Amino acid sequence: MPTKDPFLQRQWMLISFDGFSKDQLIANKAEMNLTANRVKGKIQASVYMGCNRMSFASEFKKEGKVKFSKGISTMKACQDMNLENSFQKKIETMTHYSIEGHFLTLTDDHGNTMKFVAADWD
Repeated sequence: MPTKDPFLQRQWMLISFDGFSKDQLIANKAEMNLTANRVKGKIQASVYMGCNRMSFASEFKKEGKVKFSKGISTMKACQDMNLENSFQKKIETMTHYSIEGHFLTLTDDHGNTMKFVAADWD
């Protein structure tokens, strides 16, 4: 049984993304959970941005490369879905990742970023 990567396979809280304020991200409980076991090199990412549960297959590769599959989602209609819709569109464009301390940063080919902090970090 493969061991989990304790630096990557954690619950991550979104703290910086696409012009949304940190307060908005916290109020929506925006998170990406990467604690699932790796299966054939992929981790099933569970994502919540305030309304629906989303799921993406993620592949964290060598040299800081990352790939996310087209996601699936529950279909609840909520009042404000801007964060969720934006995240769902942008996560699939992320191509690189870095982990520095308790921070995970995803970046696309144009320099756009998503920054997360580990939920278990005080």
